[in-house]
Amino acid sequence: MGSKTWTIKDLLKVTTDYLKGKGIENPRLDSEVLLAHQLKGDRVSLYLNLDQPLTKEEISGYRTSVRRRVQREPLQYITGVQEFWSLEFIVGPQALIPRPESEMLVEHAIGLLKATGEERGHAPAILDVGTGCGTLAVSLACEMEHATIRATDISSTALELARLNAEKHGVADRVAFLEGDLLKPIENLGLEFDVILSNPPYVASEEYEALPPEIRDYEPRLALEGGQGGMYYVERIITETPDYLIPGGWLLIEMAPNQTEESLKLVEQTGAYCEVSRKKDYAQHYRIVAAQKS
Repeated sequence: MGSKTWTIKDLLKVTTDYLKGKGIENPRLDSEVLLAHQLKGDRVSLYLNLDQPLTKEEISGYRTSVRRRVQREPLQYITGVQEFWSLEFIVGPQALIPRPESEMLVEHAIGLLKATGEERGHAPAILDVGTGCGTLAVSLACEMEHATIRATDISSTALELARLNAEKHGVADRVAFLEGDLLKPIENLGLEFDVILSNPPYVASEEYEALPPEIRDYEPRLALEGGQGGMYYVERIITETPDYLIPGGWLLIEMAPNQTEESLKLVEQTGAYCEVSRKKDYAQHYRIVAAQKS
């Protein structure tokens, strides 16, 4: 990038061409996001200041970010944030990057809880199994201020991120984070929940190596891989959950579209649920299985 005076406009053009040549999927978007992050602004501010010259320090910092992106490090890990449910979450390699389709879990949980609010007669109790950086639990706490929310994760470093996010959004006193494998942390607490929701690891082991490098090489394998066929954790959650749901309580679980049919059968085999359905995501793929306890 030499010793010439670089403006925002020039730098964006050069970087976009460079990223495109390196096979990065959204070169212009990534160039803008990284530069806005470097300048501590947003993408709109770039376009309002296209002719602004940049300092050597700004260019140097930006170049470092671009280099990381060329190594296929996810944009969100470079900037340290990701938006979910219109909230900004702190993210890092300790936990999975939140995906837009997981917002449907929040949406469905809120819909079910509001629909049964009056007949329930108590503040809703919610459990988020495998919370990662806390997106589901924190989003629900922000939406439902009377809810009691608990969230589990086997990773202590993921829970550190989740606690930071709960603090960031002012709900740290309303979400209890518990370390352990799936439902183990609540095993002996005598608790029952109105809704248990989960976005567990569901990538099939045999498909893991074929994942894009951004996912395979950077996101935590522990939060992605779900054993043969990707069903290990999904199956465990379906079979272990009934003990922790109130009668009429709901299980909502995200998975790969090709796993939903098998999951419906697993739900029926437990004999514990009276109603079961699967919901499509925004791309019209089956993504969530919803089951109501008898």
